[in-house]
Amino acid sequence: MTRTIGLAPSIADMEAAARAAFSRIPSAFAEHLGDVVIQVQDFAEDELLADMGIESPFELTGVYEGLPLTERSIEHSGTMPDRIRLFRLPILLEWCERGDETFEHLVGHVLVHEIGHHFGLSDDDMHALEDQVL
Repeated sequence: MTRTIGLAPSIADMEAAARAAFSRIPSAFAEHLGDVVIQVQDFAEDELLADMGIESPFELTGVYEGLPLTERSIEHSGTMPDRIRLFRLPILLEWCERGDETFEHLVGHVLVHEIGHHFGLSDDDMHALEDQVL
């Protein structure tokens, strides 16, 4: 069998996969996501890794930056929108190492996990949401 392996997914490819997963978020959640910004970059910056106590940039696949809905009050109006950042190269490494996930599923998994932080969800609740999305 001849198999053609294409190019590694680009930042744009990962953004498209993340937006596709985001579009499948159930409306009960989606209507509370507001203006959450989704960004993809190759790695987290050194300062973020240091703040999180992470030594290798390959250990962080994504991060939610904002204030979870469970911690908000009226005093937080007018702040910058929350942001979810996905880190391309760590996700690609995990995808290669695992070998049992599609690229799109793994990107969706990381995205749903970070959305779960926005809602202050437990790991079990994040898995239940993932079952609805992926």
